Amino acid sequence: MSRRLIPVVIICMLAAHGLTAGDQSLPSPRPEPNILFIAVDDLNDWIGPLGGHAQARTPNFDRLARRGIVFTNAHTQAPLCNPSRTSLLSGLRPSTTGLYTLQPGVRAVPRLRDHVMLPQFLAARGYQTFSTGKIYHDGSIRPAERAREFDEWGTNGPMPYPPAKLVATPDPIKAMDWGVFPNSEAEDKTQADWLIADAAIDYLRKAPADRPFFLGAGFRLPHVPCFASPRWFEQYPEATLAMPPVLATDRDDIPDFAWYLHWKLPEPRLSWLQSSGQWRPLVRAYLASISFMDSQLGRVLDALEASPHAATTIVVLWSDHGWHLGEKGITGKNTLWERSTRVPLLMAGPGIAKGARSAEPVELLDLYPTLAELSGGEAPRDLEGHSLVPLLRNPRATRPWPAITTHNQGNHSVRSRRWRYIRYANGEEELYDLRRDPNEWRNLARGRDANRYRAVMRDHARWLPKTNAPPVAGSAARLLVQQDGQWFWEGKPIQAAELER
Repeated sequence: MSRRLIPVVIICMLAAHGLTAGDQSLPSPRPEPNILFIAVDDLNDWIGPLGGHAQARTPNFDRLARRGIVFTNAHTQAPLCNPSRTSLLSGLRPSTTGLYTLQPGVRAVPRLRDHVMLPQFLAARGYQTFSTGKIYHDGSIRPAERAREFDEWGTNGPMPYPPAKLVATPDPIKAMDWGVFPNSEAEDKTQADWLIADAAIDYLRKAPADRPFFLGAGFRLPHVPCFASPRWFEQYPEATLAMPPVLATDRDDIPDFAWYLHWKLPEPRLSWLQSSGQWRPLVRAYLASISFMDSQLGRVLDALEASPHAATTIVVLWSDHGWHLGEKGITGKNTLWERSTRVPLLMAGPGIAKGARSAEPVELLDLYPTLAELSGGEAPRDLEGHSLVPLLRNPRATRPWPAITTHNQGNHSVRSRRWRYIRYANGEEELYDLRRDPNEWRNLARGRDANRYRAVMRDHARWLPKTNAPPVAGSAARLLVQQDGQWFWEGKPIQAAELER
């Protein structure tokens, strides 16, 4: 498709999604803010502003938090990269689109084939759009489709690997690795996140002065492989490293079906980490990776502050989902618990409260309508999130909606200010009082006191998605489905006797 036709095509797509002709006109000169849209891969709450790990050193997250607002109760719509990022950028839930897994790509999904994604919406409003690193999930946008999604694409920042794996994990996948690499601070410049920061900095230096821009910069760490040079590991001495709180009997009151959501994965179980002496090294590598990534965030923030765009740019920072490091007996994501669903979400810039915090439950799904409003446009009517602008202006404001996370068809978590309610596809339930039980160690939906909480569960169950679309054609990698009464994981029948705890 000719690039000259792209704005016309997008305007037609906007009209098809319920926008009036008046909404499609280009803005008057520069009333809209620029948007620096920073994604982080697999980052849980182990950053200073969220306090998830007391030893985490993240001075640039702290710096951004002082400039704006931290949403302390923000949650992903899916605990997996592709459905999470697709939901955020489309403004639609996985249960609406049927995209639950690492495949297929966005435009192969019937519900999304002609859907106006967030960068397209902003481009139609006159924004210049640029992407570097991981904004969409890797491979979800084919090279031939790229011009449709962003005006310009920078480096994806390929991750360098050592000649051989540092850790012999049960699954030999190359990416499931951690440790000191590269071997010197001077080699930090070869790391993917350094290259991605370089591309974002270069864009800020040449960004247009006569039109707003949307700059997407997607950092790769602390996604595995968790590599960093010695400097970053030295910040976390192994002898004094604080380990995540883990309860040996944590899963005794949890339905066995919960295992089905992460049945066979390359991420090792806690039992293997402990028996192999790798739990402490993985925690240390995760923290070191975060600190290195934080340093690259600092480079980008420095470049913004040194540019002519500092006063007119809104910074949005988010992670696609959290990550377990032994909690509930596992590592990785793919669960409906707090460690997997809770994500960093920070915003700063003109018109946004400074040094503020909000404990209201919010969703990554809310970013599309938020940025549409901040850009002066009217969002497509089919979006399923809610604008955060009232909270940006008044962090003490309240809102009625909980945050909903979905993993495979029919499995949902509903997170309110105090409670987490989970219902699985087989009808089994969990309930946690996060105020009294922040580690989610006591499932209130089971046991002799369960009847006391039936009203709480009913109140949360009313928010469960009414639509539970089946997985779209081509769904693969971490797919859970039921056929003729049998549950299948990635095409293979689940046998309870094969459970790896």
